[in-house]
Amino acid sequence: MNESLITFFHNPQSRSAGVRVLLEALGAPYEVRFIDFKAGANRTPEFLALNPLGKVPTIRYRDAVVTEQVAIYIYLADLFPAAGLAPAFDDPLRGSYLRWIAFYGATFEPAVVDRATKRPQLDASTSSYGNYDTMLQTLVEQLGRGDYLLGERFSAADVLWGSALRWTTGFGIVPELPAIRAYIDRVCAHPAFARAAELDAELLAGGRG
Repeated sequence: MNESLITFFHNPQSRSAGVRVLLEALGAPYEVRFIDFKAGANRTPEFLALNPLGKVPTIRYRDAVVTEQVAIYIYLADLFPAAGLAPAFDDPLRGSYLRWIAFYGATFEPAVVDRATKRPQLDASTSSYGNYDTMLQTLVEQLGRGDYLLGERFSAADVLWGSALRWTTGFGIVPELPAIRAYIDRVCAHPAFARAAELDAELLAGGRG
Protein backbone atom coordinates (compact mmCIF):
# COMPACT_ATOMS: atom_id res chain seq x y z
CA MET A 1 0.00 0.00 0.00
CA ASN A 2 1.34 3.42 -0.98
CA GLU A 3 0.96 5.53 2.15
CA SER A 4 1.27 8.77 0.18
CA LEU A 5 -2.01 8.00 -1.60
CA ILE A 6 -5.54 8.40 -0.32
CA THR A 7 -7.53 5.25 -0.97
CA PHE A 8 -10.96 6.32 -2.18
CA PHE A 9 -13.75 3.73 -2.04
CA HIS A 10 -16.12 4.96 -4.68
CA ASN A 11 -19.10 4.37 -6.89
CA PRO A 12 -19.94 7.21 -9.31
CA GLN A 13 -23.66 6.56 -8.89
CA SER A 14 -23.64 7.57 -5.25
CA ARG A 15 -22.82 10.45 -2.92
CA SER A 16 -19.14 9.72 -3.41
CA ALA A 17 -19.28 11.42 -6.83
CA GLY A 18 -18.89 14.79 -5.12
CA VAL A 19 -15.89 13.59 -3.13
CA ARG A 20 -14.12 12.75 -6.38
CA VAL A 21 -14.73 16.33 -7.50
CA LEU A 22 -13.20 17.54 -4.25
CA LEU A 23 -10.15 15.29 -4.64
CA GLU A 24 -9.62 16.69 -8.13
CA ALA A 25 -10.09 20.29 -6.94
CA LEU A 26 -7.55 19.72 -4.17
CA GLY A 27 -5.03 18.12 -6.49
CA ALA A 28 -4.87 15.26 -4.02
CA PRO A 29 -2.97 12.05 -4.79
CA TYR A 30 -5.47 9.21 -4.63
CA GLU A 31 -6.33 5.77 -5.92
CA VAL A 32 -9.84 4.51 -6.55
CA ARG A 33 -11.27 1.27 -5.25
CA PHE A 34 -14.44 0.77 -7.25
CA ILE A 35 -17.29 -0.49 -5.08
CA ASP A 36 -19.62 -2.40 -7.36
CA PHE A 37 -23.00 -2.37 -5.62
CA LYS A 38 -24.50 -4.92 -8.01
CA ALA A 39 -21.73 -7.36 -7.17
CA GLY A 40 -22.19 -6.72 -3.44
CA ALA A 41 -18.74 -5.21 -3.00
CA ASN A 42 -20.09 -2.93 -0.28
CA ARG A 43 -21.16 -5.95 1.79
CA THR A 44 -17.90 -7.89 1.81
CA PRO A 45 -16.23 -8.52 5.19
CA GLU A 46 -13.23 -6.47 4.03
CA PHE A 47 -15.27 -3.39 3.24
CA LEU A 48 -17.56 -3.73 6.25
CA ALA A 49 -14.46 -3.75 8.44
CA LEU A 50 -13.81 -0.21 7.16
CA ASN A 51 -17.41 0.99 7.12
CA PRO A 52 -19.89 -1.24 8.94
CA LEU A 53 -22.77 0.53 7.20
CA GLY A 54 -21.50 -0.57 3.81
CA LYS A 55 -21.64 2.98 2.48
CA VAL A 56 -19.57 5.17 0.21
CA PRO A 57 -17.87 7.58 0.27
CA THR A 58 -15.23 6.04 2.49
CA ILE A 59 -11.56 6.98 2.45
CA ARG A 60 -8.40 5.60 4.00
CA TYR A 61 -5.24 7.60 4.45
CA ARG A 62 -2.32 6.08 6.32
CA ASP A 63 -3.85 4.84 9.59
CA ALA A 64 -7.04 6.89 9.34
CA VAL A 65 -10.35 5.64 7.95
CA VAL A 66 -12.92 8.36 7.45
CA THR A 67 -16.59 7.75 6.71
CA GLU A 68 -19.60 10.10 6.67
CA GLN A 69 -19.78 12.53 3.81
CA VAL A 70 -19.40 15.80 5.69
CA ALA A 71 -16.51 14.46 7.76
CA ILE A 72 -14.68 13.48 4.58
CA TYR A 73 -15.09 16.97 3.08
CA ILE A 74 -13.75 18.64 6.22
CA TYR A 75 -10.90 16.15 6.59
CA LEU A 76 -9.69 16.35 2.99
CA ALA A 77 -9.89 20.12 2.68
CA ASP A 78 -7.89 20.51 5.90
CA LEU A 79 -5.39 17.87 4.76
CA PHE A 80 -4.45 20.00 1.72
CA PRO A 81 -4.45 23.61 2.99
CA ALA A 82 -2.40 24.88 0.05
CA ALA A 83 -5.43 24.34 -2.21
CA GLY A 84 -7.25 27.07 -0.29
CA LEU A 85 -10.59 25.25 -0.11
CA ALA A 86 -10.95 25.48 3.66
CA PRO A 87 -10.59 28.61 5.78
CA ALA A 88 -7.80 28.28 8.33
CA PHE A 89 -8.67 27.71 11.97
CA ASP A 90 -8.14 31.40 12.79
CA ASP A 91 -9.93 32.68 9.69
CA PRO A 92 -13.17 34.58 10.49
CA LEU A 93 -14.89 32.55 7.75
CA ARG A 94 -14.11 29.23 9.44
CA GLY A 95 -17.28 29.26 11.52
CA SER A 96 -19.56 29.91 8.57
CA TYR A 97 -17.74 27.29 6.53
CA LEU A 98 -18.32 24.62 9.18
CA ARG A 99 -21.88 25.78 9.69
CA TRP A 100 -22.88 25.21 6.08
CA ILE A 101 -21.15 21.87 5.80
CA ALA A 102 -22.92 20.72 8.97
CA PHE A 103 -26.20 22.25 7.77
CA TYR A 104 -26.06 19.94 4.77
CA GLY A 105 -25.72 16.74 6.79
CA ALA A 106 -27.81 17.62 9.82
CA THR A 107 -30.58 19.68 8.25
CA PHE A 108 -30.82 19.65 4.46
CA GLU A 109 -30.42 15.95 3.77
CA PRO A 110 -32.83 14.70 6.49
CA ALA A 111 -35.42 17.26 5.34
CA VAL A 112 -35.06 16.30 1.69
CA VAL A 113 -35.23 12.57 2.41
CA ASP A 114 -38.35 13.04 4.50
CA ARG A 115 -39.95 15.11 1.75
CA ALA A 116 -38.98 12.65 -1.00
CA THR A 117 -40.29 9.62 0.91
CA LYS A 118 -43.45 11.48 2.00
CA ARG A 119 -42.86 10.91 5.69
CA PRO A 120 -45.29 12.73 7.96
CA GLN A 121 -43.98 16.12 9.06
CA LEU A 122 -43.01 16.15 12.72
CA ASP A 123 -43.76 19.10 14.93
CA ALA A 124 -41.01 21.68 14.47
CA SER A 125 -40.11 21.44 18.15
CA THR A 126 -39.17 17.76 17.81
CA SER A 127 -37.87 17.69 14.24
CA SER A 128 -34.09 17.83 13.81
CA TYR A 129 -34.52 20.42 11.03
CA GLY A 130 -37.64 22.30 12.09
CA ASN A 131 -39.62 22.19 8.86
CA TYR A 132 -38.79 21.81 5.18
CA ASP A 133 -39.93 25.24 4.03
CA THR A 134 -37.86 27.08 6.64
CA MET A 135 -34.84 24.92 5.82
CA LEU A 136 -35.11 25.72 2.12
CA GLN A 137 -35.70 29.43 2.71
CA THR A 138 -32.62 29.59 4.96
CA LEU A 139 -30.50 27.99 2.25
CA VAL A 140 -31.83 30.18 -0.57
CA GLU A 141 -31.22 33.32 1.45
CA GLN A 142 -27.60 32.30 1.99
CA LEU A 143 -27.13 31.56 -1.71
CA GLY A 144 -28.32 35.07 -2.48
CA ARG A 145 -25.59 36.68 -0.39
CA GLY A 146 -22.76 36.05 -2.84
CA ASP A 147 -21.51 33.83 -5.59
CA TYR A 148 -20.64 31.10 -3.09
CA LEU A 149 -21.61 30.05 0.42
CA LEU A 150 -18.78 32.14 1.86
CA GLY A 151 -19.55 35.13 -0.33
CA GLU A 152 -16.94 35.47 -3.05
CA ARG A 153 -14.73 32.64 -1.81
CA PHE A 154 -15.07 29.17 -3.34
CA SER A 155 -14.59 26.38 -0.81
CA ALA A 156 -15.06 22.66 -0.23
CA ALA A 157 -18.52 23.51 1.10
CA ASP A 158 -19.47 24.58 -2.42
CA VAL A 159 -18.30 21.29 -3.89
CA LEU A 160 -20.56 19.51 -1.41
CA TRP A 161 -23.57 21.73 -2.02
CA GLY A 162 -23.09 22.10 -5.76
CA SER A 163 -22.98 18.33 -6.18
CA ALA A 164 -25.97 17.77 -3.91
CA LEU A 165 -28.16 20.47 -5.42
CA ARG A 166 -27.38 19.40 -8.97
CA TRP A 167 -28.49 15.88 -8.10
CA THR A 168 -31.57 16.77 -6.05
CA THR A 169 -32.90 19.33 -8.52
CA GLY A 170 -32.17 16.96 -11.40
CA PHE A 171 -34.49 14.41 -9.85
CA GLY A 172 -37.08 17.01 -8.87
CA ILE A 173 -36.54 16.49 -5.15
CA VAL A 174 -35.60 20.14 -4.60
CA PRO A 175 -37.26 22.93 -6.59
CA GLU A 176 -35.04 24.54 -9.21
CA LEU A 177 -35.46 28.09 -7.90
CA PRO A 178 -33.52 30.85 -9.71
CA ALA A 179 -31.01 31.28 -6.87
CA ILE A 180 -30.40 27.53 -6.71
CA ARG A 181 -30.02 27.16 -10.49
CA ALA A 182 -27.59 30.06 -10.71
CA TYR A 183 -25.55 28.67 -7.82
CA ILE A 184 -25.34 25.20 -9.38
CA ASP A 185 -24.17 26.71 -12.68
CA ARG A 186 -21.45 28.77 -10.98
CA VAL A 187 -20.13 25.96 -8.81
CA CYS A 188 -20.26 23.24 -11.44
CA ALA A 189 -18.29 25.41 -13.86
CA HIS A 190 -15.20 24.64 -11.77
CA PRO A 191 -12.85 22.47 -13.87
CA ALA A 192 -12.79 19.76 -11.21
CA PHE A 193 -16.40 18.85 -12.00
CA ALA A 194 -15.63 18.16 -15.67
CA ARG A 195 -12.47 16.25 -14.81
CA ALA A 196 -14.25 14.06 -12.25
CA ALA A 197 -17.05 13.37 -14.72
CA GLU A 198 -14.53 12.19 -17.33
CA LEU A 199 -12.81 9.88 -14.86
CA ASP A 200 -16.10 8.47 -13.64
CA ALA A 201 -17.25 7.80 -17.20
CA GLU A 202 -14.06 5.80 -17.73
CA LEU A 203 -14.63 3.96 -14.47
CA LEU A 204 -18.16 2.96 -15.39
CA ALA A 205 -17.02 1.92 -18.84
CA GLY A 206 -14.62 -0.54 -17.28
CA GLY A 207 -11.46 1.52 -16.97
CA ARG A 208 -11.82 1.62 -13.17
CA GLY A 209 -10.45 5.18 -13.02
